[in-house]
Amino acid sequence: MELIFVGDPMCSWCYGFGKELSELTARFPQLPLRIVVGGLRAGATDVLDDAGKRMRLQHWARVEQASGLPFNRQGLLDRTGFVYDTEPICRAVVTARDLAPEADLLAVFRALQHAFYVDALDTTDGHVLAEAGSKALSRLGVAVSADAFLARWQAPEIQAQAQADFALARSWNIRSFPALLLRIGNALHSIADGYSSAEMLERHVNAVLEETAASAGT
Repeated sequence: MELIFVGDPMCSWCYGFGKELSELTARFPQLPLRIVVGGLRAGATDVLDDAGKRMRLQHWARVEQASGLPFNRQGLLDRTGFVYDTEPICRAVVTARDLAPEADLLAVFRALQHAFYVDALDTTDGHVLAEAGSKALSRLGVAVSADAFLARWQAPEIQAQAQADFALARSWNIRSFPALLLRIGNALHSIADGYSSAEMLERHVNAVLEETAASAGT
């Protein structure tokens, strides 16, 4: 059995969901968490204009109200020529997973989110991602230099792994994020399709576990 979180670090609702998911995993330590990056705007080439900024700030306000997490609105407003391409940051998550497969990947995921939403860093830039990713791993006791992280992030096989994650999410018919699944054997059960509180997530997980146990007993 495992929980599977499908999301994108530059999806604002995924940012809000991170706190709830961390709480859920603490309540179910027996369930390992797998992260699949979804590629919300992977490969985007359009420059974020004022209308796009305003739209995102509206989303951010709703996420902040629901989650209580902070947002650096001015950091977004001050950006010029910014292309909202989420492939680089998704690939940074894959890089961390590759470099430290036993580490708490959700902590890295959330650190990268913090770099974008709070620190207002350009998380489409490989050097920025390498610094943030290596620091996140260091806090987890994994010594990886920013240069080593960047080199791995640039590797063709890591690019391919990120694309494989995007394809896997699509094969599960997941089109919006965050999504949380519970895999039991070969069966995938939907726990959340969108933002949800830790309490609601816990109820859904318990319901699936109880239903599975009852089915096994009949």
